[in-house]
Amino acid sequence: MTVIVRDLRPDVPADTEGFARVRRLALPYILFTPDSVRHLVTRSRPGSRFRPLVAEEDGEVIGTAQAGLAHDSPRPGQGYANVYVRPDRTGRGAGGLLVRAAEEHLAAAGATELFTWVLDGPAHHAFAVRHGYTRGRPAHFLRLDLAHGTLPPPPAVPPGVELRTSADFADDPRPLFELDAETVADEPGETAVELTDYDAWIEQNWRHPLLDHELTTVAVVDGRPAAFTVAHTDGCTRYATAMTGTARAHRGRGLAKLAKAHSLHRARAAGLTEAFTGNDARNDPMIAVNRWLGYEVCATEVRYVREIG
Repeated sequence: MTVIVRDLRPDVPADTEGFARVRRLALPYILFTPDSVRHLVTRSRPGSRFRPLVAEEDGEVIGTAQAGLAHDSPRPGQGYANVYVRPDRTGRGAGGLLVRAAEEHLAAAGATELFTWVLDGPAHHAFAVRHGYTRGRPAHFLRLDLAHGTLPPPPAVPPGVELRTSADFADDPRPLFELDAETVADEPGETAVELTDYDAWIEQNWRHPLLDHELTTVAVVDGRPAAFTVAHTDGCTRYATAMTGTARAHRGRGLAKLAKAHSLHRARAAGLTEAFTGNDARNDPMIAVNRWLGYEVCATEVRYVREIG
Protein backbone atom coordinates (compact mmCIF):
# COMPACT_ATOMS: atom_id res chain seq x y z
CA MET A 1 0.00 0.00 0.00
CA THR A 2 1.42 3.36 -1.10
CA VAL A 3 0.74 6.74 0.49
CA ILE A 4 0.79 9.78 -1.76
CA VAL A 5 0.35 13.47 -0.96
CA ARG A 6 -1.53 15.80 -3.29
CA ASP A 7 -3.57 18.99 -3.32
CA LEU A 8 -7.12 18.85 -2.07
CA ARG A 9 -9.70 19.28 -4.84
CA PRO A 10 -12.49 21.46 -3.42
CA ASP A 11 -14.90 20.56 -6.23
CA VAL A 12 -14.60 16.81 -5.57
CA PRO A 13 -16.99 15.65 -2.81
CA ALA A 14 -14.82 12.67 -1.91
CA ASP A 15 -11.95 15.06 -1.11
CA THR A 16 -13.91 17.51 1.06
CA GLU A 17 -15.73 14.68 2.80
CA GLY A 18 -12.44 12.85 3.37
CA PHE A 19 -10.75 15.99 4.71
CA ALA A 20 -13.63 16.65 7.11
CA ARG A 21 -13.68 13.01 8.24
CA VAL A 22 -9.96 13.03 9.08
CA ARG A 23 -10.34 16.22 11.08
CA ARG A 24 -13.38 14.94 12.97
CA LEU A 25 -11.53 11.76 13.94
CA ALA A 26 -8.21 13.40 14.80
CA LEU A 27 -9.58 16.66 16.21
CA PRO A 28 -13.23 16.19 17.28
CA TYR A 29 -13.20 19.43 19.31
CA ILE A 30 -13.39 21.65 16.19
CA LEU A 31 -16.31 21.57 13.77
CA PHE A 32 -15.55 20.51 10.21
CA THR A 33 -18.02 19.71 7.45
CA PRO A 34 -17.49 19.27 3.71
CA ASP A 35 -19.08 22.70 3.19
CA SER A 36 -16.74 24.37 5.68
CA VAL A 37 -13.71 22.71 4.06
CA ARG A 38 -14.82 23.93 0.63
CA HIS A 39 -15.37 27.42 2.04
CA LEU A 40 -11.92 27.42 3.63
CA VAL A 41 -10.29 26.66 0.30
CA THR A 42 -12.35 28.81 -2.04
CA ARG A 43 -12.47 31.91 0.20
CA SER A 44 -8.78 32.07 1.11
CA ARG A 45 -6.98 35.26 0.15
CA PRO A 46 -4.30 35.02 -2.57
CA GLY A 47 -1.72 36.62 -0.28
CA SER A 48 -2.10 33.82 2.24
CA ARG A 49 -0.69 31.28 -0.24
CA PHE A 50 -3.06 28.82 1.40
CA ARG A 51 -2.57 25.25 0.27
CA PRO A 52 -4.64 22.34 1.62
CA LEU A 53 -3.09 18.91 1.19
CA VAL A 54 -4.32 15.37 1.62
CA ALA A 55 -2.48 12.12 2.15
CA GLU A 56 -4.15 9.31 0.25
CA GLU A 57 -3.74 5.55 0.59
CA ASP A 58 -5.44 3.30 -1.96
CA GLY A 59 -7.88 6.06 -2.85
CA GLU A 60 -8.79 6.88 0.77
CA VAL A 61 -7.91 10.19 2.44
CA ILE A 62 -6.05 9.33 5.64
CA GLY A 63 -4.28 12.60 6.46
CA THR A 64 -4.59 16.35 5.92
CA ALA A 65 -2.50 19.50 6.10
CA GLN A 66 -3.32 23.19 6.05
CA ALA A 67 -0.37 25.33 5.04
CA GLY A 68 -0.24 29.07 4.46
CA LEU A 69 1.19 32.43 5.40
CA ALA A 70 -0.15 34.36 8.38
CA HIS A 71 -1.23 37.22 6.13
CA ASP A 72 -3.08 39.02 8.95
CA SER A 73 0.09 39.18 11.05
CA PRO A 74 2.03 42.46 11.16
CA ARG A 75 5.22 40.41 11.18
CA PRO A 76 6.22 39.12 7.73
CA GLY A 77 7.53 35.64 7.11
CA GLN A 78 5.27 33.77 9.53
CA GLY A 79 3.69 30.61 8.19
CA TYR A 80 1.68 27.73 9.57
CA ALA A 81 1.41 24.04 8.80
CA ASN A 82 -1.12 21.98 10.72
CA VAL A 83 -1.00 18.26 10.01
CA TYR A 84 -3.42 15.58 11.20
CA VAL A 85 -3.64 11.88 10.39
CA ARG A 86 -6.54 9.56 11.14
CA PRO A 87 -5.78 7.87 14.49
CA ASP A 88 -6.38 4.44 12.91
CA ARG A 89 -4.04 5.17 9.98
CA THR A 90 -0.87 6.32 11.73
CA GLY A 91 2.51 4.68 11.20
CA ARG A 92 2.24 4.70 7.40
CA GLY A 93 4.42 7.77 6.79
CA ALA A 94 1.53 10.09 5.90
CA GLY A 95 2.41 12.66 8.55
CA GLY A 96 6.02 12.99 7.45
CA LEU A 97 5.08 13.32 3.79
CA LEU A 98 2.53 16.04 4.60
CA VAL A 99 5.04 17.97 6.71
CA ARG A 100 7.64 17.86 3.95
CA ALA A 101 5.20 19.03 1.27
CA ALA A 102 3.85 21.83 3.48
CA GLU A 103 7.33 23.06 4.41
CA GLU A 104 8.51 23.08 0.80
CA HIS A 105 5.46 25.11 -0.19
CA LEU A 106 5.92 27.63 2.64
CA ALA A 107 9.66 28.02 2.02
CA ALA A 108 8.93 28.81 -1.62
CA ALA A 109 6.28 31.33 -0.47
CA GLY A 110 8.87 33.20 1.60
CA ALA A 111 8.12 31.93 5.10
CA THR A 112 11.00 32.03 7.58
CA GLU A 113 9.17 30.93 10.73
CA LEU A 114 6.71 28.02 10.79
CA PHE A 115 4.10 27.42 13.47
CA THR A 116 2.13 24.26 14.05
CA TRP A 117 -0.30 22.86 16.60
CA VAL A 118 0.54 19.47 18.11
CA LEU A 119 -1.79 17.39 20.24
CA ASP A 120 -0.50 16.86 23.75
CA GLY A 121 0.87 13.33 23.81
CA PRO A 122 4.32 11.67 23.77
CA ALA A 123 4.09 10.43 20.19
CA HIS A 124 2.89 13.80 18.88
CA HIS A 125 5.61 15.72 20.73
CA ALA A 126 8.28 13.32 19.51
CA PHE A 127 7.05 13.74 15.92
CA ALA A 128 7.36 17.53 16.14
CA VAL A 129 10.82 17.43 17.70
CA ARG A 130 12.00 14.90 15.13
CA HIS A 131 11.07 17.36 12.39
CA GLY A 132 13.00 20.21 13.99
CA TYR A 133 10.23 22.05 15.87
CA THR A 134 10.60 23.66 19.31
CA ARG A 135 7.88 23.57 21.92
CA GLY A 136 5.90 26.73 22.71
CA ARG A 137 2.78 27.59 24.69
CA PRO A 138 -0.23 25.30 25.22
CA ALA A 139 -3.92 25.82 24.59
CA HIS A 140 -6.90 23.85 25.82
CA PHE A 141 -10.04 22.49 24.20
CA LEU A 142 -13.05 22.53 26.51
CA ARG A 143 -16.36 20.69 26.31
CA LEU A 144 -19.77 21.37 27.82
CA ASP A 145 -22.52 18.75 27.91
CA LEU A 146 -25.59 20.77 26.98
CA ALA A 147 -27.90 17.76 27.17
CA HIS A 148 -27.05 16.54 30.67
CA GLY A 149 -24.63 19.04 32.18
CA THR A 150 -25.46 21.88 34.53
CA LEU A 151 -25.58 25.27 32.86
CA PRO A 152 -25.85 28.17 35.34
CA PRO A 153 -28.74 30.60 34.90
CA PRO A 154 -27.83 33.41 32.52
CA PRO A 155 -26.87 36.68 34.20
CA ALA A 156 -29.45 39.45 34.17
CA VAL A 157 -28.99 42.00 31.42
CA PRO A 158 -27.77 45.17 33.18
CA PRO A 159 -29.34 48.58 32.58
CA GLY A 160 -28.05 50.27 29.45
CA VAL A 161 -27.13 46.95 27.80
CA GLU A 162 -29.12 45.23 25.07
CA LEU A 163 -28.60 41.70 23.77
CA ARG A 164 -28.93 41.19 20.04
CA THR A 165 -27.88 38.52 17.54
CA SER A 166 -25.64 38.94 14.54
CA ALA A 167 -28.74 38.52 12.40
CA ASP A 168 -29.76 41.98 13.62
CA PHE A 169 -26.68 43.37 11.83
CA ALA A 170 -27.42 41.77 8.46
CA ASP A 171 -27.86 45.14 6.76
CA ASP A 172 -24.55 46.49 8.08
CA PRO A 173 -22.10 44.03 9.70
CA ARG A 174 -19.26 46.56 9.84
CA PRO A 175 -19.71 47.33 13.58
CA LEU A 176 -19.14 43.62 14.28
CA PHE A 177 -16.06 43.63 12.06
CA GLU A 178 -14.67 46.56 14.04
CA LEU A 179 -15.34 44.78 17.34
CA ASP A 180 -13.77 41.58 16.02
CA ALA A 181 -10.68 43.47 14.85
CA GLU A 182 -10.22 45.13 18.24
CA THR A 183 -10.66 41.96 20.28
CA VAL A 184 -8.62 39.61 18.10
CA ALA A 185 -5.69 42.03 18.25
CA ASP A 186 -5.57 41.50 22.03
CA GLU A 187 -6.03 37.73 21.97
CA PRO A 188 -3.11 35.90 23.64
CA GLY A 189 -0.91 33.88 21.31
CA GLU A 190 2.44 33.64 19.56
CA THR A 191 1.27 35.16 16.28
CA ALA A 192 -0.31 38.61 16.29
CA VAL A 193 -3.37 39.30 14.13
CA GLU A 194 -4.49 42.56 12.57
CA LEU A 195 -7.85 42.53 10.78
CA THR A 196 -7.91 45.35 8.24
CA ASP A 197 -9.71 43.96 5.18
CA TYR A 198 -13.48 44.27 5.66
CA ASP A 199 -14.37 42.61 2.33
CA ALA A 200 -12.19 39.59 3.14
CA TRP A 201 -13.79 39.36 6.60
CA ILE A 202 -17.24 39.32 4.99
CA GLU A 203 -16.26 36.48 2.68
CA GLN A 204 -14.35 34.40 5.19
CA ASN A 205 -16.15 35.06 8.50
CA TRP A 206 -19.57 36.58 7.93
CA ARG A 207 -20.45 34.14 5.15
CA HIS A 208 -18.91 31.11 6.83
CA PRO A 209 -21.27 28.14 6.31
CA LEU A 210 -21.09 27.13 9.99
CA LEU A 211 -21.82 30.60 11.37
CA ASP A 212 -25.15 30.59 13.23
CA HIS A 213 -26.44 34.15 13.11
CA GLU A 214 -29.29 33.44 15.53
CA LEU A 215 -27.00 32.06 18.24
CA THR A 216 -24.14 34.53 17.73
CA THR A 217 -24.89 36.99 20.54
CA VAL A 218 -23.90 40.63 20.83
CA ALA A 219 -24.03 42.89 23.89
CA VAL A 220 -24.82 46.41 22.68
CA VAL A 221 -24.11 49.58 24.68
CA ASP A 222 -25.19 53.01 23.44
CA GLY A 223 -26.07 51.49 20.08
CA ARG A 224 -22.62 49.97 19.50
CA PRO A 225 -21.48 46.35 19.89
CA ALA A 226 -19.47 46.12 23.12
CA ALA A 227 -19.00 42.34 23.45
CA PHE A 228 -19.88 39.26 21.47
CA THR A 229 -19.64 35.52 21.21
CA VAL A 230 -19.53 33.90 17.76
CA ALA A 231 -21.39 30.60 17.45
CA HIS A 232 -20.73 27.89 14.88
CA THR A 233 -22.99 24.86 14.54
CA ASP A 234 -22.61 21.73 12.44
CA GLY A 235 -26.26 21.48 11.39
CA CYS A 236 -26.81 18.56 13.77
CA THR A 237 -26.18 18.67 17.50
CA ARG A 238 -22.82 20.37 18.03
CA TYR A 239 -22.03 23.99 18.86
CA ALA A 240 -18.61 25.65 18.94
CA THR A 241 -17.45 29.09 20.01
CA ALA A 242 -15.38 30.67 17.24
CA MET A 243 -14.57 33.87 19.16
CA THR A 244 -15.60 35.70 22.32
CA GLY A 245 -14.40 39.19 23.15
CA THR A 246 -15.12 42.58 24.64
CA ALA A 247 -14.17 46.04 23.42
CA ARG A 248 -11.40 47.57 25.53
CA ALA A 249 -13.61 50.36 26.88
CA HIS A 250 -16.12 47.86 28.30
CA ARG A 251 -13.92 45.17 29.81
CA GLY A 252 -14.42 44.14 33.42
CA ARG A 253 -18.23 44.43 33.27
CA GLY A 254 -19.01 40.75 32.61
CA LEU A 255 -20.37 41.41 29.13
CA ALA A 256 -18.56 38.48 27.49
CA LYS A 257 -19.95 36.14 30.14
CA LEU A 258 -23.41 37.64 29.59
CA ALA A 259 -23.31 37.11 25.82
CA LYS A 260 -21.90 33.60 25.98
CA ALA A 261 -24.27 32.41 28.70
CA HIS A 262 -27.35 33.61 26.83
CA SER A 263 -26.08 32.06 23.59
CA LEU A 264 -25.55 28.68 25.27
CA HIS A 265 -29.01 28.71 26.84
CA ARG A 266 -30.57 29.39 23.46
CA ALA A 267 -28.40 26.68 21.89
CA ARG A 268 -29.65 24.14 24.42
CA ALA A 269 -33.25 25.24 23.83
CA ALA A 270 -32.67 24.71 20.09
CA GLY A 271 -31.75 21.07 20.71
CA LEU A 272 -27.95 21.27 20.55
CA THR A 273 -26.37 18.79 22.92
CA GLU A 274 -22.61 19.43 22.92
CA ALA A 275 -20.61 22.67 23.05
CA PHE A 276 -16.89 23.20 22.47
CA THR A 277 -14.59 26.13 22.98
CA GLY A 278 -10.84 26.78 23.18
CA ASN A 279 -8.51 28.85 25.35
CA ASP A 280 -4.89 29.87 25.31
CA ALA A 281 -3.58 28.50 28.59
CA ARG A 282 -2.72 32.05 29.73
CA ASN A 283 -6.08 33.63 28.91
CA ASP A 284 -7.20 33.76 32.54
CA PRO A 285 -10.33 35.93 32.04
CA MET A 286 -11.90 33.56 29.50
CA ILE A 287 -10.78 30.49 31.43
CA ALA A 288 -12.70 31.85 34.42
CA VAL A 289 -15.80 32.52 32.30
CA ASN A 290 -15.75 29.04 30.78
CA ARG A 291 -15.27 27.35 34.15
CA TRP A 292 -18.26 29.28 35.50
CA LEU A 293 -20.31 28.08 32.54
CA GLY A 294 -19.39 24.47 33.30
CA TYR A 295 -16.88 23.74 30.55
CA GLU A 296 -14.22 21.11 31.29
CA VAL A 297 -10.87 20.63 29.56
CA CYS A 298 -11.13 17.70 27.15
CA ALA A 299 -7.81 17.97 25.29
CA THR A 300 -4.68 20.10 24.96
CA GLU A 301 -2.64 21.24 21.99
CA VAL A 302 0.84 22.76 22.12
CA ARG A 303 2.19 25.35 19.72
CA TYR A 304 5.52 24.40 18.10
CA VAL A 305 7.74 26.60 15.96
CA ARG A 306 10.61 26.10 13.54
CA GLU A 307 12.82 28.62 11.75
CA ILE A 308 13.67 27.94 8.12
CA GLY A 309 15.67 29.67 5.42
